[in-house]
Amino acid sequence: MENNFSIEDAISKLWDKLDGWLDAIILKLPNFVMALVVMILFYFLARIIRNLLQKILVKSISQKSVQDIIGKVVFVTVMLLGFFVALGVLELNKVLTSILAGAGVIGLAVGLALQGTLNNTFGGLILSFMPKLKIDDFIESDGYSGFVSEINLRNIVLRQPDNNYVIIPNSNFIDGSFTNYSISERSRISVACGVGYESSLQDVEDLVVKLIGDHFEQKGDESVEFFFTEFGDSSINFIVRFWIDMANNKHRLAATHKAMKIIKEHFDKQNINIPFPIRTLDFGKNNLQVLVDNNSDKA
Repeated sequence: MENNFSIEDAISKLWDKLDGWLDAIILKLPNFVMALVVMILFYFLARIIRNLLQKILVKSISQKSVQDIIGKVVFVTVMLLGFFVALGVLELNKVLTSILAGAGVIGLAVGLALQGTLNNTFGGLILSFMPKLKIDDFIESDGYSGFVSEINLRNIVLRQPDNNYVIIPNSNFIDGSFTNYSISERSRISVACGVGYESSLQDVEDLVVKLIGDHFEQKGDESVEFFFTEFGDSSINFIVRFWIDMANNKHRLAATHKAMKIIKEHFDKQNINIPFPIRTLDFGKNNLQVLVDNNSDKA
């Protein structure tokens, strides 16, 4: 009898508990419906904001992967906001406080564990909005040069002129410096050479300035600049500086190649000597005789 009474008592208590929960659910039913409506509204709101943001990002960010990541982050953020509002409608303030506290602790732990990754991620976002860096720009950084083929949330991918790819972490790129040859349409380059001491320096200057000016158009305030730089061991050296259309390193190499051929061709026509180092070996008569005698002894 005691066992039957205990079981019946337990069932009675359980039923009372379930009855209390049922009453609470019925009383909270309007809140549940309202919370569900809130989540549905925030879902559509998140989709609308994501789509509008992606349309805006298309104009400022050319990298599709970055656009998608930013859209997803915004979508999740709006949905989390809707979730917190729904918890407030359900009057689950204690649960909301516990979730926020737990999220803060978890967020701190994840942030410390992924410090380097997050650094690269934020670096990717910064680079994506930089007006001085775009896809297909020719840049030089960390001793590497090439065309920007991809900017993502972890690294920048450069396609070098030899068609090899270099991957540079965003954090290194942000903290360091880089040269973007594609920003300006015009750049100035220098070509160095030397002439013999017997040359007329004024004639050399006039000839080189005319040759470069005739073959490389100088626009606006641009001009050909000529400077003798030093009295070398076998030549008087000079540099000539001039402006060219330059969007990448190949343009500089091509212009230097062309200028050197033109200068050499016309120097030959004008009998202007371009000296080169000559080493003269002087074997004295006595030393040569000793060498011959030593060879005779060995024979």
